[in-house]
Amino acid sequence: MGLNVKIERDAGPGTFHFTAVFKGFEKVGAVKAIFGRDTKKVLGNLKVELADGRGYMHINDEKGSIVVNSKYLKEGQEIHVYLDVIHELVHIRQHMEGKELWDRKFSYVDRPTELEAYEVAVKEGRRIRLTDSELVEYLKVEWVAKEEFDRMLRTLGVKV
Repeated sequence: MGLNVKIERDAGPGTFHFTAVFKGFEKVGAVKAIFGRDTKKVLGNLKVELADGRGYMHINDEKGSIVVNSKYLKEGQEIHVYLDVIHELVHIRQHMEGKELWDRKFSYVDRPTELEAYEVAVKEGRRIRLTDSELVEYLKVEWVAKEEFDRMLRTLGVKV
């Protein structure tokens, strides 16, 4: 697919510099749009925690780092990992801005921070020519009910 990045999929558990696990993201237009001229500095200082456990990726808001499930890193579809990294980088910027990442006043699919992160990932997915069905596959998460997932797809402009 020509992503022009290198993802170290065999990295074992531990804490690493972002750029040791996710190489070349500082050159991705979507990432440069997230951080602007601070892109190299932010990514150079960002840490990634690889851990066993559930889920895919999330932000450790106490440390300001990205937590990645080691199994997902190794076995997840590369394009999904790529888009998830971009999604989480939006959350890193939101965290740096002091935004509440998990505002419980909103359901997951309506949370402004999640919608912004998914909008950036969907835009990048479209740029690399993913179809709507491929975007649906990427966006699907097992903890979201079908009705809510369909609402999120409508909000993001992704057709089922």
